[in-house]
Amino acid sequence: MGDQNYYEKLGVTEDATFDEIQEARNRLLQQYSGDSKHLEVVEAAYDAILMERLRMRQEGKIKVPEGIRFAERLSQAPPQEKPAPTKKSPEWVQRLLDQPSPTDIIVPGTIFLGLSALSILSTAASIQALQLALIAGVGASFFFLYRKEKKFGRAVLLTAMGLIIGLIAGGILSSILLPQVSIIGVSVEQFSTVLTFVLLWIISSFLR
Repeated sequence: MGDQNYYEKLGVTEDATFDEIQEARNRLLQQYSGDSKHLEVVEAAYDAILMERLRMRQEGKIKVPEGIRFAERLSQAPPQEKPAPTKKSPEWVQRLLDQPSPTDIIVPGTIFLGLSALSILSTAASIQALQLALIAGVGASFFFLYRKEKKFGRAVLLTAMGLIIGLIAGGILSSILLPQVSIIGVSVEQFSTVLTFVLLWIISSFLR
């Protein structure tokens, strides 16, 4: 039956079944893991035995299971194209951003819209009324942020940042757009308050 040395290298007899040959091969591959020289010897002996059995099957001398792996049947799989890596934002940005549901956007938006309307319609731009509206807006922003992560410090920090940036940006923009703002009868304080509410809505809806 061919070179008996191949069988000896796998530690099986010439009448060994395919299962026994495969088990011997797998056992030796595991035994010599990391030893490339021994691994090559084991694979060469295994392929030689399979090729001999394939020839014998073609001559009708033996029957071979259809699922057996023969060297001549091995075809190199075409290299799979790796998908282009998607550019991810930094981890700290991912931790900060939220994916709000429509309800998480609409409910805060409705509250801040109502506070904005009250600020604009307040008689003579009453400072006290604007202050009360800002307090309510800050409370709403803190509530929606704290509800997401249950992190008190983060909710306070983000709300404070929104309040400070909104008031400063509102003061700067209103001074630049003062003629336009004056035409529609909105004071600098009202304009700054409304802009702050817009920023607080964005923070409470899209950050966490």
